[in-house]
Amino acid sequence: MKQVYRSRFAYVMAWVWLVFVAFNVWDLIARFNGRPSLVALAVLGALTAIVYAVALRPATVFTEAGLLGRNPFRTTLLPWASIEDVTVSHAINVHYGEEQVLRLWTPMSSARERAKAQRRGTPRQERGRFRTEPTVTRGEQAALEAFAGKTHADYVGEQIRDRAESARRRDEEATPARVSWSYDSIAVLAVAVALVIAALVIA
Repeated sequence: MKQVYRSRFAYVMAWVWLVFVAFNVWDLIARFNGRPSLVALAVLGALTAIVYAVALRPATVFTEAGLLGRNPFRTTLLPWASIEDVTVSHAINVHYGEEQVLRLWTPMSSARERAKAQRRGTPRQERGRFRTEPTVTRGEQAALEAFAGKTHADYVGEQIRDRAESARRRDEEATPARVSWSYDSIAVLAVAVALVIAALVIA
């Protein structure tokens, strides 16, 4: 079963940007006035290519074959058994092979998110004779304790580590990682650059 993890904020904002661009492209075509419209279209195209590469494409995907890390310009498939260690700081770093590291673009944890997670993990001090916090069920309490002090990146890092350990216990073969260029991002950026050059030449 495939599981996909990505930055929700970046993903949502990227789609908001695409809606904004679609409206502006329609407006520029409807009110086409020559060179200025061409330049504006080229700029929108270039910015959209960047948004696609850094916000829409990056994802961390769990597959049966292994961990698939989709970064802006490269895709890396790591068999679960080949993963040696996972460390989480601002980003998730997956260690494999001979001191090689795959740095996943998503999910990442900001300093603000980590501070919020630490506050969530600190037990609240009850003041006064009466409790003002709502009571929670045992299941909710267990979930709170499991995520106490952890960010989304910490949680995904733990899932990667658990899957790697399970694969080693099953004696799965630690085959080499497969790395390939993300031709979709390269193609989108090439088209954007061509549009900018064409607009500058015409202008």
